[in-house]
Amino acid sequence: MKQVILYTKPNCPLCEDAKQLLMIIQQHASFELQEVDIYQDDALLEKYQLMIPVVHMGGKDIDYGQIDLDKIWHVIAD
Repeated sequence: MKQVILYTKPNCPLCEDAKQLLMIIQQHASFELQEVDIYQDDALLEKYQLMIPVVHMGGKDIDYGQIDLDKIWHVIAD
């Protein structure tokens, strides 16, 4: 099963929006969603601090910031 990671941080409205988009996609495509708080890992905090939220799959960052449904849909659902 595909695994999608959503890098987030607390009190992040864009992160909540991204999670909602991923849940919509999940109704049509099978994948496991893992949420990761970047504040729990210094390396992730350094890497993603200004990019949050980040949708990551297959070793690649698919999209970040204001997540585009069409962009991530085509990558995840294919």
